Amino acid sequence: MDNAHDKELASELKDKIRSLEEKNARLTEEMRKTESGKLSAEGELYKVQRDLKKLRTEMERLKSPPLIIGTLRDVLSDNRVVVKSSTGPDFIVSVSDFVPKKELIPGSRVSLNKQTLAVMDVLPAPLDPVVTGAEIIDKPSISYDDVGGLGPQMMELREAVEDPLLRPELYKKVGIEPPKGVLLVGPPGTGKTLMAKAVANATKATFIRLVGSELVQKYIGEGARLVRELFDLAKEKAPSIIFIDELDSIGAKRLDGSTSGDREVQRTLMQLLSELDGFMPTSNIKIIGATNRPDMLDEALLRPGRFDRIIDIGLPDIEGRTEIFRIHTSYMNVDGHIDIKMLATMTDGASGAEIKSICTEAGMLAIRDGRDCVTMSDFEKAKVKVMETEKNKMSKPPALMFA
Repeated sequence: MDNAHDKELASELKDKIRSLEEKNARLTEEMRKTESGKLSAEGELYKVQRDLKKLRTEMERLKSPPLIIGTLRDVLSDNRVVVKSSTGPDFIVSVSDFVPKKELIPGSRVSLNKQTLAVMDVLPAPLDPVVTGAEIIDKPSISYDDVGGLGPQMMELREAVEDPLLRPELYKKVGIEPPKGVLLVGPPGTGKTLMAKAVANATKATFIRLVGSELVQKYIGEGARLVRELFDLAKEKAPSIIFIDELDSIGAKRLDGSTSGDREVQRTLMQLLSELDGFMPTSNIKIIGATNRPDMLDEALLRPGRFDRIIDIGLPDIEGRTEIFRIHTSYMNVDGHIDIKMLATMTDGASGAEIKSICTEAGMLAIRDGRDCVTMSDFEKAKVKVMETEKNKMSKPPALMFA
């Protein structure tokens, strides 16, 4: 009897223990879920607080008064400066403690508080999109090996540009100053831009290329400002080479009977002359001009001290054409029977650009025939197409069209 009762109590006790263990497991799982939810809620709270702080900062920034742009005229000794605001008059104002004193340079742009006109910050110098949009290459990929048929001209250019940048001590020993500027004169397609890029590659200088017509602007003073900013950009990226193509568009001779547009071009020319006079020949900035109309240039540009060295780049002779053909065909898959000397003889009077066009056209003829190798026949056909056709000339208008 007692044994049966003990067994019954033991069974009930086991059931209670099992029930308590299950309840404990459920409570433990609920507690784990609660802790996980708490961590997730804390993370969400942190994100909300961060976003709220960002929104409050943005709201305060939008509520802050606008700043006035001014120009720093002079720096005084009592932590005050003389500024010219965009509204017109000059003011003596204080400077914010957050502005570094070394950045307070007369002529720099500053932002002014609208109410007190105190200097709040020093702004970077502006650059016109025309200047920043110029072809700026930190190091051109064109090397001297890519320039053919221009050995004597390349030597003169290297003496005037490369040696002053890389070996200025040579000029100091002799006691002379190198040329400030170099003018490349020659027909279109003779390699003027190619030469400038090659010397920039050899000197590891920044190459800044701008077409002269881009400096001609509609409003008075805009062209002169672009010239100033162009030279400022060159100083910032020095050592640098400024290459102005089609120089005759802004450097034409000044005439007495000129229109208002001509006078604005002349102002741009005078600013260019001033910039050429403003830097030392031994500086790490060199300027190269190019034109195919040297007869139109103003004499002030050509006098010693500005464009000191004038390099005449004519059409290549037979040796030059042979070298140019050899350079361009070295990148092509050509037949072994190609006679480069004969090609050079056939293309008398061709420029370097026309020779490159002949090589390109020959390759396109091979592709048209489904071949991957260019033959002598392709070059002969390409020569006829490039040099002896009327493809670049306008046909005559029909008879009686304008009667």
